[in-house]
Amino acid sequence: MSARLWLVRHAAPLVAPGICYGRLDLAADAQATQQAALALAQALPSHAVLRHSPLRRCAQLADAVRALRPELRSQADARLQEMDFGAWEGQPWDAVPRAELDAWASDLHSYAPGGGEPLAAMLARVQEALDERDGTEDADRVWISHAGVARCVHWLRAHPGRNATAAEWTQAAPATGQWLIF
Repeated sequence: MSARLWLVRHAAPLVAPGICYGRLDLAADAQATQQAALALAQALPSHAVLRHSPLRRCAQLADAVRALRPELRSQADARLQEMDFGAWEGQPWDAVPRAELDAWASDLHSYAPGGGEPLAAMLARVQEALDERDGTEDADRVWISHAGVARCVHWLRAHPGRNATAAEWTQAAPATGQWLIF
């Protein structure tokens, strides 16, 4: 069997519904993190290589998995962070000016939401992580990360070299505490 990529999403973050929280360094619900870690620790193969976003909600899950599976090691990787929404971070989505949301939707690939990170930059860093050759190509890779990173992986695999449009950006992402395997 060839090596697989596991895209694991952090547990539910401690944030009110409707808040933009891409790069905010939020903790995740402790009980949900433990439940996700238990399920993931039982499912992972013995020689998996873990990488995680440095944001607290992902590091929590990586630490919890390692507590259950001490033979597994994890390393923070900034390329696995969620999109940076700039000035929108921490704001209710319905407080973001409609004109700014429309501008983002009309140029999803290049527009920097809230002055943060355009999707093009996020896709480039995720592609760099996918392309990395670090001697672990034969082992399953496990990325404990975010919905945006999972969506980027889907896009990059399905549409290599193409710019994304808002109408096409319906890529699947795991629910909090869940994962997808490629």
